Amino acid sequence: MSLVINTTTPEGIVIAADSRQSYRNRIGVSRIGSDNAQKLFQINDRIGVGITGLAFIVDNGVLKNVSLFIDEFIENNEVNDMDVLEVAKKMHEKYISVYNIDEQFKNLQANIQRDLTQQGAKNIKFNKQDNILQFTFERNGKVENGNAGIEQINFLVAGFNKDKTHEVYICYLPGDIQKKRDSQTPGIEYGASWLGQTDLVSRIILGFDPRMGNLQSINQLIGQIGPDRFNQEIRNLEYSIQWGTMTLQDGVDFSDLMIKTTSAIQRFSDGIAAEPGDMPGVGGEVDIAIITKKDGFKWVNKKNIRYH
Repeated sequence: MSLVINTTTPEGIVIAADSRQSYRNRIGVSRIGSDNAQKLFQINDRIGVGITGLAFIVDNGVLKNVSLFIDEFIENNEVNDMDVLEVAKKMHEKYISVYNIDEQFKNLQANIQRDLTQQGAKNIKFNKQDNILQFTFERNGKVENGNAGIEQINFLVAGFNKDKTHEVYICYLPGDIQKKRDSQTPGIEYGASWLGQTDLVSRIILGFDPRMGNLQSINQLIGQIGPDRFNQEIRNLEYSIQWGTMTLQDGVDFSDLMIKTTSAIQRFSDGIAAEPGDMPGVGGEVDIAIITKKDGFKWVNKKNIRYH
């Protein structure tokens, strides 16, 4: 699954990513395939991209690493003239095309239909809502329901535009493009964003695990006070970090710390009590790049092929 961290400071932008790549084998078991995968990429001298999620896509019958499509994107586009949002939009379109999301949902529905039918379920009905496949069925005289989704490909695009303004976007597949940082919008100029296996970073910085929404007592509380008030209250747990006074070196240290801490906790844990057996998807060397107005995209640390 991986972890990508962006920290945007007044001195510049930091993007960091781990190097672990996992996959599902023929019987559906998740395995660690490599600790040397490339997840951080330079698009041009002003913009970088970090990617998480599904590691391989079948393209014309051939299984390809998702990073190969970034290489294709760079080769087939005039990337040197692109601004940050244009890169985000065009890459989003590229991955929508090669991932074939509609076909993925059709296959998911067919698999669920087959499995439930084999289990004796009847009157199986499906409804796709907000990139989630919801379904209901009858079994042993009872109506049951469930939901499922396809594996995601998410990527973060960060950098400077030609006019020296900076922006950060996170792109979700399936899903949309969300703006995270904008030097021209007060309140979101600086800060940190993360994607991938983010539960530990969220626990540390925000003060809670997003999976608490699966707890019955939390859902009851939200029903009583409403989601707006609940979100307002829970954000009081967030650490007060002065992103606007952070140096570029601090941004590098923060990003590196979050990835290495996630990797360490995953080494010693096996998921959470409510969801045991989580995949330790963060590991390997941490690649880090910085982007500044003056010097553009520069690698702070980049793993290389070497002989031991």
